[in-house]
Amino acid sequence: MRGVLGRVTLGAALTIGLGGAVWAQGSADTIGAIRARGAVLCGVAGTTAGFSLPDSQGIMRGLDADGCRIVAAAILGDASKVRFINTTATNRFTALQSGEVDMLVRNTTWTLGREAALGLEFASINFYDGTGFMVKTASGVNSVKGLNGATVCVQPGSTTELNLTDYFRLHNLRFTPLVIENLEELRAAFIAGRCDAFTTDASSLASFRVTQGANAGQYTLLPEIISKEPLGTAVRKGDWKFFDVVRWAHFAQLTAEELGIDSENIESFRSSSNPEIQRFMGATGDLGRSLGVAPDWAVQIIRQVGNFAEMWDRSITPLGIQRGINNLWTKGGLQYAPPMR
Repeated sequence: MRGVLGRVTLGAALTIGLGGAVWAQGSADTIGAIRARGAVLCGVAGTTAGFSLPDSQGIMRGLDADGCRIVAAAILGDASKVRFINTTATNRFTALQSGEVDMLVRNTTWTLGREAALGLEFASINFYDGTGFMVKTASGVNSVKGLNGATVCVQPGSTTELNLTDYFRLHNLRFTPLVIENLEELRAAFIAGRCDAFTTDASSLASFRVTQGANAGQYTLLPEIISKEPLGTAVRKGDWKFFDVVRWAHFAQLTAEELGIDSENIESFRSSSNPEIQRFMGATGDLGRSLGVAPDWAVQIIRQVGNFAEMWDRSITPLGIQRGINNLWTKGGLQYAPPMR
């Protein structure tokens, strides 16, 4: 990532030097800026089915896209008030650091280096993933160990690039990287046979295969997952009020799922005598005021976007991906929300 002088367009900026680079810090009032412009500026990929990809009407769809909408619902009371800004693997952090986007929801892995050195903070994890490999079924390769000497398609500026190098070195395997930044061009190179294997997050590989329609059977996802890739939402470090809203918007969806609240039945819970549900609905307590949003902020998220299960079923289930470790903790998964009280 090249060093740049970050600029915060949302008010006064506090900048600090980190490893020789100077990054814009989110000390400005991001929530106030969002309200002033009437929209959340959200950085996405815009090219990945199930996560962020425009539909036939040009409406951005997917788990990441909805991750932007829940923040708009919480702050503005309207989930549609989002401006989606497509970013690449190499420019995504610059877009966030500079203030071009308020938040980044782009199949982005939470790592120590990114959080400690890039002036950003991860507020939530919406998908627990891992680096995988895809080959053409006709190749007969059924394991990564069968890729010794292979040419592998990979994006630069990604954790995948490092994972690929580390794994092959550890297992004494040789490979030649074919590095292409544009994801569509990378996929096209794999289809055209310019590389023997294609590596990225397993979810993205599954997304790619689904988009091949009748030709999906020509591609095989190898069984090995070689890394931990907790994908989540990043914001600028320093604006903790905005960080809180982004984090708890995700937790609100998990809490709703735990409580059995969804977009279709939420109104039936208004008369509930359960204290936890009363707080969730904004009928009692001051959770909204503590976050700097309306009392019914969580209701707006669920009514307009749905709970986490609804988002998953709408976007990820069609990819053929089982929920697995992305399930609620009560169902053996890793998704766990702290108490809303």
